[in-house]
Amino acid sequence: MITDTLIKLFKRDLNKLIDELDLYKDESNLWKQEGLVSNSAGNLCLHLIGNLNHFIGATLGNTGYVRQRDLEFSNKNVPVSEMKKQVAETITMVEKTLSMLAEVDLQAEYRRNPFEDDMTTEYFLTHLALHLAYHLGQINYHRRLLD
Repeated sequence: MITDTLIKLFKRDLNKLIDELDLYKDESNLWKQEGLVSNSAGNLCLHLIGNLNHFIGATLGNTGYVRQRDLEFSNKNVPVSEMKKQVAETITMVEKTLSMLAEVDLQAEYRRNPFEDDMTTEYFLTHLALHLAYHLGQINYHRRLLD
Protein backbone atom coordinates (compact mmCIF):
# COMPACT_ATOMS: atom_id res chain seq x y z
CA MET A 1 0.00 0.00 0.00
CA ILE A 2 1.19 3.56 -0.63
CA THR A 3 1.30 4.29 3.10
CA ASP A 4 4.36 2.03 3.38
CA THR A 5 6.09 4.08 0.68
CA LEU A 6 5.04 7.37 2.24
CA ILE A 7 6.29 6.29 5.67
CA LYS A 8 9.68 5.42 4.15
CA LEU A 9 9.89 8.75 2.33
CA PHE A 10 8.85 10.84 5.34
CA LYS A 11 11.28 8.96 7.61
CA ARG A 12 14.11 9.29 5.08
CA ASP A 13 13.65 13.03 4.63
CA LEU A 14 12.97 13.82 8.29
CA ASN A 15 16.13 11.91 9.25
CA LYS A 16 17.97 13.90 6.58
CA LEU A 17 16.58 17.06 8.19
CA ILE A 18 18.23 16.01 11.46
CA ASP A 19 21.47 15.39 9.51
CA GLU A 20 21.27 18.86 7.97
CA LEU A 21 20.85 20.45 11.40
CA ASP A 22 23.92 18.55 12.61
CA LEU A 23 25.99 19.70 9.62
CA TYR A 24 25.85 23.38 10.58
CA LYS A 25 29.29 24.32 11.93
CA ASP A 26 27.86 27.27 13.85
CA GLU A 27 24.39 26.81 15.37
CA SER A 28 23.67 30.55 15.10
CA ASN A 29 23.92 30.28 11.30
CA LEU A 30 20.67 28.30 11.30
CA TRP A 31 18.88 31.61 11.88
CA LYS A 32 20.71 33.69 9.26
CA GLN A 33 18.71 35.63 6.71
CA GLU A 34 20.72 37.41 4.09
CA GLY A 35 19.86 39.16 0.85
CA LEU A 36 16.98 37.40 -0.86
CA VAL A 37 17.13 34.50 1.62
CA SER A 38 14.08 35.45 3.66
CA ASN A 39 13.54 32.18 5.56
CA SER A 40 16.23 30.84 7.83
CA ALA A 41 16.92 27.12 8.01
CA GLY A 42 15.77 27.13 11.62
CA ASN A 43 12.42 28.63 10.70
CA LEU A 44 12.00 26.22 7.79
CA CYS A 45 12.63 23.35 10.20
CA LEU A 46 10.01 24.70 12.63
CA HIS A 47 7.63 25.13 9.70
CA LEU A 48 8.05 21.51 8.61
CA ILE A 49 7.47 20.27 12.17
CA GLY A 50 4.32 22.38 12.47
CA ASN A 51 3.03 21.51 9.02
CA LEU A 52 3.30 17.74 9.47
CA ASN A 53 2.01 17.76 13.04
CA HIS A 54 -1.00 19.75 11.90
CA PHE A 55 -1.93 18.08 8.63
CA ILE A 56 -0.99 14.51 9.55
CA GLY A 57 -1.00 14.44 13.35
CA ALA A 58 -3.95 16.62 14.27
CA THR A 59 -6.07 16.14 11.15
CA LEU A 60 -5.56 12.43 10.46
CA GLY A 61 -4.27 11.13 13.78
CA ASN A 62 -6.34 13.22 16.19
CA THR A 63 -3.24 14.02 18.24
CA GLY A 64 -4.63 17.28 19.57
CA TYR A 65 -1.69 19.25 18.16
CA VAL A 66 -2.52 22.95 17.87
CA ARG A 67 -0.57 24.72 15.16
CA GLN A 68 0.81 28.20 15.67
CA ARG A 69 1.97 28.89 12.13
CA ASP A 70 3.12 32.46 12.80
CA LEU A 71 5.59 31.20 15.40
CA GLU A 72 7.08 28.79 12.86
CA PHE A 73 8.50 31.86 11.09
CA SER A 74 8.99 34.27 14.01
CA ASN A 75 10.62 32.05 16.68
CA LYS A 76 14.39 32.42 16.69
CA ASN A 77 17.33 30.71 18.36
CA VAL A 78 15.54 27.49 19.26
CA PRO A 79 18.35 25.11 20.31
CA VAL A 80 19.28 22.50 17.72
CA SER A 81 18.80 19.80 20.35
CA GLU A 82 15.16 20.87 20.81
CA MET A 83 14.48 20.98 17.07
CA LYS A 84 16.04 17.52 16.62
CA LYS A 85 13.85 16.19 19.43
CA GLN A 86 10.76 17.65 17.76
CA VAL A 87 11.75 16.18 14.38
CA ALA A 88 12.24 12.75 16.01
CA GLU A 89 8.80 13.03 17.63
CA THR A 90 7.36 14.00 14.25
CA ILE A 91 8.87 10.86 12.69
CA THR A 92 7.16 8.73 15.33
CA MET A 93 3.84 10.53 14.83
CA VAL A 94 3.94 10.20 11.03
CA GLU A 95 4.74 6.48 11.19
CA LYS A 96 2.02 5.80 13.76
CA THR A 97 -0.64 7.85 11.98
CA LEU A 98 0.03 6.62 8.45
CA SER A 99 0.22 2.99 9.55
CA MET A 100 -3.35 3.28 10.87
CA LEU A 101 -4.78 4.43 7.52
CA ALA A 102 -6.73 1.99 5.37
CA GLU A 103 -7.18 2.22 1.60
CA VAL A 104 -10.65 3.70 2.13
CA ASP A 105 -9.08 6.49 4.23
CA LEU A 106 -6.59 7.28 1.48
CA GLN A 107 -9.36 7.63 -1.09
CA ALA A 108 -11.48 9.84 1.19
CA GLU A 109 -11.76 13.53 0.37
CA TYR A 110 -9.25 15.81 2.07
CA ARG A 111 -10.25 19.48 2.21
CA ARG A 112 -8.11 22.10 3.84
CA ASN A 113 -10.53 24.86 3.00
CA PRO A 114 -13.78 25.23 1.01
CA PHE A 115 -12.13 27.14 -1.84
CA GLU A 116 -9.77 24.35 -2.88
CA ASP A 117 -10.30 21.75 -5.52
CA ASP A 118 -11.28 18.30 -4.33
CA MET A 119 -8.39 16.00 -3.49
CA THR A 120 -7.97 12.64 -1.83
CA THR A 121 -6.03 12.07 1.37
CA GLU A 122 -3.53 10.06 -0.69
CA TYR A 123 -2.99 13.05 -2.99
CA PHE A 124 -2.54 15.43 -0.07
CA LEU A 125 -0.10 13.11 1.71
CA THR A 126 1.94 12.97 -1.49
CA HIS A 127 1.85 16.77 -1.58
CA LEU A 128 3.11 16.90 2.02
CA ALA A 129 6.02 14.57 1.19
CA LEU A 130 6.98 16.82 -1.72
CA HIS A 131 6.60 19.93 0.45
CA LEU A 132 9.02 18.38 2.94
CA ALA A 133 11.51 17.56 0.18
CA TYR A 134 11.27 21.10 -1.25
CA HIS A 135 12.07 22.76 2.08
CA LEU A 136 14.75 20.17 2.88
CA GLY A 137 16.49 21.25 -0.33
CA GLN A 138 16.20 24.90 0.72
CA ILE A 139 17.76 24.06 4.10
CA ASN A 140 20.63 22.22 2.39
CA TYR A 141 21.26 25.19 0.12
CA HIS A 142 20.99 27.62 3.05
CA ARG A 143 23.63 25.65 4.94
CA ARG A 144 26.03 25.54 2.01
CA LEU A 145 25.51 29.24 1.27
CA LEU A 146 25.45 30.82 4.72
CA ASP A 147 27.32 28.49 7.09
